[in-house]
Amino acid sequence: MEVELRDENIKKWLPMTQELSFQKFIEQSGLLEEFKYDFNDKAELRDTETQSPFVFNYYKNVHEKNSKRYQALGHLLEQYIYELLEKMCKLQKVYIPLEADKQPRSFFFMSESALTSHPSALLVLLQDHGVFRAGQWSQQAIIHHGLQHGSQIPCIQMALQAHYGVIVPNLNDSFVDLKMEKEWKSLLAQNIESSSLKMVQAESLLSLQQPPQCIPDRFSNTPEEHMAYIWDYFISKTEGKDVAFIVHGYGGLVFMDLLVRRKWEVMSKVYAVALIDSEHHVGHQLGSDVQLLAWIKHHCREWVTSPKPLDKPAATVLKKEFPMVSAGTEKHSLAPSSSLESIFKYFKKALKARTTINFSPVPIATRSSTKRKQST
Repeated sequence: MEVELRDENIKKWLPMTQELSFQKFIEQSGLLEEFKYDFNDKAELRDTETQSPFVFNYYKNVHEKNSKRYQALGHLLEQYIYELLEKMCKLQKVYIPLEADKQPRSFFFMSESALTSHPSALLVLLQDHGVFRAGQWSQQAIIHHGLQHGSQIPCIQMALQAHYGVIVPNLNDSFVDLKMEKEWKSLLAQNIESSSLKMVQAESLLSLQQPPQCIPDRFSNTPEEHMAYIWDYFISKTEGKDVAFIVHGYGGLVFMDLLVRRKWEVMSKVYAVALIDSEHHVGHQLGSDVQLLAWIKHHCREWVTSPKPLDKPAATVLKKEFPMVSAGTEKHSLAPSSSLESIFKYFKKALKARTTINFSPVPIATRSSTKRKQST
């Protein structure tokens, strides 16, 4: 049984999407003839004329052209979600690296008070790998199941209402394609009146080649480097912050990489990690470090895809380093939305029971070190 977000939670942020209509966003790009879609009152993507869901086979049995149309829709959604993060969630776009001037850069989003002492809790969202960008758990889920399932907006709104600061890294924005970005900015900035020109513009949009020629961002060649930079220059500089992470898919591997890179900082600042159908590998990433293994056992919980009801134990023989429970769905792309309310309950309980264990970098006694001490 799929777990739906409660209607009242959807309604808390839906009215704003009516003011920031996706159809208006498409119209401003000059592509309304190509994409007659909008999000309805349940945040589901629907055809504005027939109210039917998105149809991939728009051009009958022309797979390549349909694929390019799907990619174009994905890019429109990417830019639209960015706009919702800034205008609806009131997040700020922060470009990195900080000292860069004209060179290609990446960026992430954070709430205005994310780095201040109030609120005292900070939530960081790490997405899975894919073509989607910041603010999305799954582009496929947005298109086929709606914003409430595929976007991170419900999670961000719940965090802000619970008085968390929020940071939304852009893990999949590790490369900047200058030619593609220039084309998109040109296409999306123009508002062409002539319908014939609109069709030419749409055809130009759909003719963009994949994969693009990319230039790597400095300090952001990989999702791991992107996250490490945000930690070093932003999160690590906060005082008295209780930090929590929600990580999905590859985001789990990124977090474990950060934990290994910045061991003592992460263990002292982070009070809880909610992993969702994670791709991390404890054996390969953490090895036999007893301190790290002890820390994740007490500070991590994973929600995995399972036919079992939400929150029922779902540990496996291969993964049992920390508690594992069912996400209430068997679909990877829907796991974040189906487990969201359960995760916030976990955070609330973990914050209340936050321990004061001192994970100071004290060397572990070994036989050789003991013998050396005895011989001196």
